[in-house]
Amino acid sequence: MNSSLDTAALAKFAGLDSLASQTAVCTHAHTYRNLLGFLPHRVESRLNFTGGLDSQMLNLQERMRNHAMTTPHIDAKTIQLMLFGMLLMDGNDAAETHAIASRRAGAGWAELQAVINLCFLFRGLPAANRGADILVRVAGRESRAAGADDAA
Repeated sequence: MNSSLDTAALAKFAGLDSLASQTAVCTHAHTYRNLLGFLPHRVESRLNFTGGLDSQMLNLQERMRNHAMTTPHIDAKTIQLMLFGMLLMDGNDAAETHAIASRRAGAGWAELQAVINLCFLFRGLPAANRGADILVRVAGRESRAAGADDAA
């Protein structure tokens, strides 16, 4: 996925250290690309902006994130399913990102639906609707990717 950020303009307008921004992206983006297959726009923004203004804070954020998400006590698929459910429960649009990560970690459609079902118990029909809509988008994304692979 190509960057849509005008990092030169950000550096000039916001006073970002462009070398620090580039270093932050080079250092941390691979984690997201490995997990998702792409770098989400908001994460790219944080890596560039926070990395260019306060690289120490960005490094702390990333160390905490990596520590929480790489526990030896819970496998990666379960972590992603839990994050999908937590974010869906909260109505957070980042739930879709973790549905994608769940699939990449080996979760099946039935497992994702089971998470939606649990969320439905406590958040109701809006969560069920939003969850199903997320799964439709993720399935469409996978279908398009499979079509692109077949065409190559």
